[in-house]
Amino acid sequence: MKLKKYLYKSVTSTNDVAIKKIRQGFLSGIVISKKQTKGRGRYGNKWISIKNNLFMSVFFSLNRNKSLKTLTFTTCKLVEKSLLNLIKIKIKIKKPNDLLINKKKVCGILQETIFYKTKKFVIIGIGINVDRSPIIVNYPTTYVNFYTKKKLTSAKIYNEIKKNFEKYIKY
Repeated sequence: MKLKKYLYKSVTSTNDVAIKKIRQGFLSGIVISKKQTKGRGRYGNKWISIKNNLFMSVFFSLNRNKSLKTLTFTTCKLVEKSLLNLIKIKIKIKKPNDLLINKKKVCGILQETIFYKTKKFVIIGIGINVDRSPIIVNYPTTYVNFYTKKKLTSAKIYNEIKKNFEKYIKY
């Protein structure tokens, strides 16, 4: 699957933009933004968006018979694989949709589905702490560049994730 990139300086949420793209008739793509003003996590929780971290959403039409639970796990494995290609440190998947390094959250994934016309779409929001991590009471966080000698950019991580989605997702 080939995914077209839609780049923005600032958005409310990359998932919100993906929904708009779907309603404009686009069947798939990746929305990426340098800033989110109202990023969100599961259960309506706020995703704290810090400059130079990665905020992106992958969207595509979904075969109605495909399992969303399987897709959630597949997405976590793809993001984990992408990060492992760039940094050599153990990453743990905390079900259903977080990635941890040393028991600290480095990545959150928010999966949403919508129906538009006769098609079902999935939107996979991915937030990765690249340069800094938010301080959250009772919830330890970390960031990718804490574990690297050579600083990684959001763009480099994005490219790795895009490559893996295009190679492995067959929905």
